[in-house]
Amino acid sequence: MVGAPQIAVYHGFWCASYHPDMIRNRVVLRGMLALLPILLLAGCGGESAPGEATKAGDGEFRRVTPEELSTMLESKDFPLVNVHIPYEGEIAETDSFIAFDTIADHLDELPSDKSARVVLYCQTGRMSTEAAGVLVSLGYTDVWELGGGMVAWDEAGLPLLLTRR
Repeated sequence: MVGAPQIAVYHGFWCASYHPDMIRNRVVLRGMLALLPILLLAGCGGESAPGEATKAGDGEFRRVTPEELSTMLESKDFPLVNVHIPYEGEIAETDSFIAFDTIADHLDELPSDKSARVVLYCQTGRMSTEAAGVLVSLGYTDVWELGGGMVAWDEAGLPLLLTRR
């Protein structure tokens, strides 16, 4: 058995010896435990901006969690666009409804300044991811997308409107 000590006599004394694999595993474990405080402290270097960068063609958009978007909505300074079709519900602060597959035809409903923030969502994140990629390809530089969509929003315990206003 690899992990169990083996009893041996060494210079007339009984002693326990361990298999070399067990010793190597202990060395690796000690090294990992020694690095743990450093890794934890590195994560405490200050607040990070919300949103995970996601590559889209030659640019990128940011994927935001429901909790991050909820915080952003407290001081909302961006259009929030529901791109899901057919209608399945909405977040209360939604500004417009543009079908994900026609977003390029509705740029007049988005800020003319392509560096202005635009936040998109749908039911699960698939349609808003596609729409975000289209906007990035059209030169928009501050596109955000709700990761997991309304499903994730609801699972986070955040309110959804289920009938169109």
